[in-house]
Amino acid sequence: MNNNSNSLAKLLPMMLCFFAMGFVDLVGIASNYVKADLNLTDSQANIFPSLVFFWFLIFSVPTGMLMNRIGRKKTVLLSLAVTFASLLLPVFGDGYALMLISFSLLGIGNALMQTSLNPLLSNVVSGERLASSLTFGQFVKAIASFLAPYIAMWGATQAIPSLGMGWRVLFPIYMVIAVVAILWLGTTSIHEEKEEGRPSTFGECLALLGKPFILLCFLGIMCHVGIDVGTNTTAPKILMERLGMSLADAGFATSLYFIFRTAGCFLGAFILQKLSARTFFGISVLCMLVAMVGLFVFHEMTMIYVCIALIGFGNSNIFPIIFSQALLAMPQKKNEVSGLMIMGLFGGTIFPLAMGVASDAIGQSGAVAVMTVGVLYLFFYMMKIKR
Repeated sequence: MNNNSNSLAKLLPMMLCFFAMGFVDLVGIASNYVKADLNLTDSQANIFPSLVFFWFLIFSVPTGMLMNRIGRKKTVLLSLAVTFASLLLPVFGDGYALMLISFSLLGIGNALMQTSLNPLLSNVVSGERLASSLTFGQFVKAIASFLAPYIAMWGATQAIPSLGMGWRVLFPIYMVIAVVAILWLGTTSIHEEKEEGRPSTFGECLALLGKPFILLCFLGIMCHVGIDVGTNTTAPKILMERLGMSLADAGFATSLYFIFRTAGCFLGAFILQKLSARTFFGISVLCMLVAMVGLFVFHEMTMIYVCIALIGFGNSNIFPIIFSQALLAMPQKKNEVSGLMIMGLFGGTIFPLAMGVASDAIGQSGAVAVMTVGVLYLFFYMMKIKR
């Protein structure tokens, strides 16, 4: 009983850290509000989500090296401190340069957190419980993701006028949660085992991209994150363009996406016990492919919402399936493979930039076309998954 209570006491602060990990997804709805406030084009506004995920390319592998020096818990605490700083800046305004710095720090903090929090969790739970705990962590993370548009919408329409913050009230609310996470995790004792063998180098990690299946997995992660960030950012714009909705009303589309993505994360743990990874992956990709076709065709609010929900559910379990496939392909190189897969989150930089250019040229259908390319790649990847 004492062991269970002790494990729970260590698990709860880490689940709050997973919630803080979800703060990164506020960039989608926030970029739409910044676009409206500053009269930006789609290309200019999409720099914000692109900038957030750019830092995964730079920081994922070095973070693994940092963990070898200072430990996993201290690395997670550092990530929370950087996240706190990113959330503090918008309290002072929403100028273009200020928001660029804020979103950069948000991306750096999240890169540190994504790389270090999962390994830290393995110090508290192990074996079969680790997989379920990681899945539950993703579920908790998704809660923060779909709450962000609601909080921003509340701030834009209902918040106390004297605060003078509007939608930016989202930042201090999440900032307070980050502070609680720092204090709670900081006072929690967690024993970390020392890594065996020589730490991986940056070159050794990148060299694994020479393995064909690892490269396919890396590109798959890039497409998954590109579709995720792309839908998060573009869904409200589609409703505004086709139905003339206000941003406050259209912001529900982002929440809808994350509601179904959260449900997908929760259900995926049970579905994968009944279906093979390849079968479930195929169903997930089919959901997204149908949705992309629908977003080209439909102009009715209900059908657009159905398409967004299908993307949310379909994209919810793509990451864990690809990640596990990569680890199974090279079990002797788990650290290097893990670093590469986290680096693949850089797809969140490439897709929004391409989508911004395409939507400026031909409207939001151009952005949908870019995401469709990612879905088609995932269909190709499915054929390479072992039965």
